[in-house]
Amino acid sequence: MHGNQLLLEEPIRMASILEPSKPSVYCSMTKIVGTLGPKSRSVDIISDCLNAGMSVARFDFSWGDIEFHQETLDNLRKAVKGTKKLCAAVKKGDTIFIGQYLFTGSETTSVWLEVTEINGEDVVCLIKNSATLAGSLYTLHVSQIRIDLPTLTDNDKKVISSWGVRNNIDFLSLSYTRHAEDVRHARQFISTLGDLNQTQIFAKIENIEGLTHFDEILQEADGIILSRGNLGIDLPPEKVFLFQKAAVYKCNMAGKPAVVTRVVDSMTENLRPTRAEATDVANAVLDGTDAIILGAETLRGLYPVETISIVGKICAEAEKVFNQDLYFKKTVKYVGEPMTHLESIASSAVRAAIKVKASVIICFTSSGRAARLIAKYRPTMPVISVVVPRLKTNQVRWTFSGAFEARQSQIIRGLFPMLADPRHPAESKNATNESILKVALDHGKSSGVIKPHDRVVVCQKVGDTSVVKIIELED
Repeated sequence: MHGNQLLLEEPIRMASILEPSKPSVYCSMTKIVGTLGPKSRSVDIISDCLNAGMSVARFDFSWGDIEFHQETLDNLRKAVKGTKKLCAAVKKGDTIFIGQYLFTGSETTSVWLEVTEINGEDVVCLIKNSATLAGSLYTLHVSQIRIDLPTLTDNDKKVISSWGVRNNIDFLSLSYTRHAEDVRHARQFISTLGDLNQTQIFAKIENIEGLTHFDEILQEADGIILSRGNLGIDLPPEKVFLFQKAAVYKCNMAGKPAVVTRVVDSMTENLRPTRAEATDVANAVLDGTDAIILGAETLRGLYPVETISIVGKICAEAEKVFNQDLYFKKTVKYVGEPMTHLESIASSAVRAAIKVKASVIICFTSSGRAARLIAKYRPTMPVISVVVPRLKTNQVRWTFSGAFEARQSQIIRGLFPMLADPRHPAESKNATNESILKVALDHGKSSGVIKPHDRVVVCQKVGDTSVVKIIELED
């Protein structure tokens, strides 16, 4: 984005529209977050969701009790074990809207009210539309009104300190984030809860306050969720797209994941999305979105597996025409000079991979930071993040770290983690010794992304130095 002008993609080849989609183990580089609920909590359905392309599971504690969600999470773990697919876990004029699973845009499941009179504690409103309110869950949203309530309620803290700690949640979705201080308070709270000090906090931007303080919130948060349904109430409809583009751009340049909600609402009850929804998914990918959250579509929708599958296919098609060259130049220009050592290595790895037409980038990392920086430059090929566990102690027992870092990579576009065996060296000249590099290459071959005679770019630390090298594979 330059000034107020949007950078457009170069013309799309019409031939690419007619090319058949090629199946891949990585359905798309863009990640899909599925909300697990009544229609998507059995081991079989969750397994199908994982195979269809879900990489992060979301647990929404605005409904359901702890026991319900625990049983669902136990089923997720069984499905992960059965499918051998890694998956992270996630928690959850004046105009008034009241409805269920706000807001579809069709206005048939939510009521739009306009305040006409205030009489003591009574608020008299004029109903502006016809709607049918059904079911047990309703949400109330007051447009552009500042509400002085804590971002983390006592009930939130109870759930996090019990269910969250017991299950080592990877991400915390901080609803209605209004200020950077909200993120700091949440981080201070979870930092006292054992292993949850590694839990990443994603700020959910849902109202005008969060929008106004977006830049400061982005600095504090580990990622951003753009709740377009609620934002569409505080913002005029014609402004929502502009905020989406600006917010995603800022997240991209900061190297932090941007997640978009409300994309294929109609698939809650239909097997196919509308044309407008399919275009919306593609445009989110072209904007630079890392992941897409499916809410009601998988929570209570009739076709959770099919929804994940078709969204993945749309993302994959959009990625084919993503203008990586333009994006790379924008990012390098934004970062400026002199670059940090790690930023220079990451951008060089991506440039090298594109120049030699590598099929994959393999990055060895312990904290995950190097791999995230590579993904920031949006390479056109998958990045296999090989997380090498580190041995740590609390003076009572020794444990390996690395599982958190591997799972948290699951929400970043183009990043596909694998947890290495700490007993294996990163590389070995002895062909009989199964090095981590050989394991990573074998993983790529079995996944179908690495073929004979392919070129592979490897990024790793050797002593105090970071090295980027190109490997040409034999048969």
